[in-house]
Amino acid sequence: MKITLSNAGKRFNREWIFRKANYTFLPGRSYAITGTNGSGKSTLLQALSGSLEISEGNISWETGSLSTDINKVYNYLTIVAPYIEVIEEMTAIEFLRFHQQFKPLLQKLSIKEMVSIVGLGKAANKQIRYYSSGMKQRIKLAQAVFSDTPLLLLDEPCTNLDAVGFSLYNSLIGEFCSNKTIIVSSNDINEYSFCTEVISIMDYK
Repeated sequence: MKITLSNAGKRFNREWIFRKANYTFLPGRSYAITGTNGSGKSTLLQALSGSLEISEGNISWETGSLSTDINKVYNYLTIVAPYIEVIEEMTAIEFLRFHQQFKPLLQKLSIKEMVSIVGLGKAANKQIRYYSSGMKQRIKLAQAVFSDTPLLLLDEPCTNLDAVGFSLYNSLIGEFCSNKTIIVSSNDINEYSFCTEVISIMDYK
């Protein structure tokens, strides 16, 4: 997916979070959005997802050579973020099956294989409410990475993960996301070391 920012800006009340942003995110490439805590990285990511209306300028999305309406952008993306919750009454298997009703999953893997790959095979039939915070993050990664969508948005994607989890995260990106447009919002180089482009939101203040 191609995303183009044209003089884009977002403000809350009188405070501009970002302004005069001109940038093009190209298909199949990986980008990192960096900046201090509270600088607006997540706000920009939400604007790129189409879920947050900007205050000035324009954002456009293209899938292939076709323009994508803002109200349909969600069909082409998945997102991992601290503010995105999982359905804790479901098991991991049930959660991915439910998610599959809205977003197609990679056909080359079964849901059981996906759960196993993220290290949750032994807990596949346990309700997510009984998972540790790290296990919940793993199932968030699974639903996003294994979705067959062209855009992957990652907001502090390794929250609650230990060193093994960081390694898993990077292997998932390398093995299953090579053809996706990836945008990571983070201050941790270990979460975006694979990105070919690094953008500081401070450049748009």
